[in-house]
Amino acid sequence: MGGAERTARKRRQEQMRQQAAEPAAKPAARGVDKRTVGIIVAVVVLAAAVTGGIVWYQADKNKTEGQTIAAVAQGAPAWPEQRDGLVVVSGRPGARVTLDVYADFLCPACGEFHKRFGKQIEEQVAAGTVLLRTHMIPMLSARSDPEGYSLDSANAGLCAADSGVFTPFHDSLFAAQPEEGKRAWDKAQLTALGRGVGISDPAFPACVEGGTYNQQLDAELTRVTEDPALHQEFPDGNKGFGTPTVTADGKPVSTSDPEWLTKLLSAA
Repeated sequence: MGGAERTARKRRQEQMRQQAAEPAAKPAARGVDKRTVGIIVAVVVLAAAVTGGIVWYQADKNKTEGQTIAAVAQGAPAWPEQRDGLVVVSGRPGARVTLDVYADFLCPACGEFHKRFGKQIEEQVAAGTVLLRTHMIPMLSARSDPEGYSLDSANAGLCAADSGVFTPFHDSLFAAQPEEGKRAWDKAQLTALGRGVGISDPAFPACVEGGTYNQQLDAELTRVTEDPALHQEFPDGNKGFGTPTVTADGKPVSTSDPEWLTKLLSAA
């Protein structure tokens, strides 16, 4: 056997000894590595947050469901009320000032206007110094979920006026005003409010459910939005019709001054 062959055989034997001495390879670890665990945890947390958000949104969206609109007053008011077309006239002829108020039961600014000045106006109506003409304008019919509350509530207001109990119905809706863009009161709840304020007229539920005045109210919305005499300038500089709009004896009135009604009566 030559030297080269012996050297090669020794090298092969040495490799065999080294392989026999090496420990067996460890079995693959079960499970996942830390990075994968982190991804799974993040996905679970995100899923929980999304699910929680959906549940919260649904609960918030449906917060009026199953509730009753509280009646802030009952029965016919202490002053006469009658319909003049789509306008509800409250008070006595011969008043020093005639106020026309254009409002939407869903409009936040209208709700704030009623909160600040509603009682004061009604006191003057009771005193015989103000004749109030209320125009219910369905400006925000697309801004409730489901859509249509502005129109449904305006129609219901006219139905309440037909039954002789408008002001308590009107004031109760503003006292329990739904949030714009969220679930509002449905027709069954509006009908129940009618009972709550003392309406016993059997025609009232059918008037509310059937949307008796819907077409006329939509036509009135078009009319007032196209009437330049009712246009006002908005903070962004644009002009147009908006709610609330107030006129006194046919002339636009700015209600930004807290004393506007007092000053108006003083000047009459």
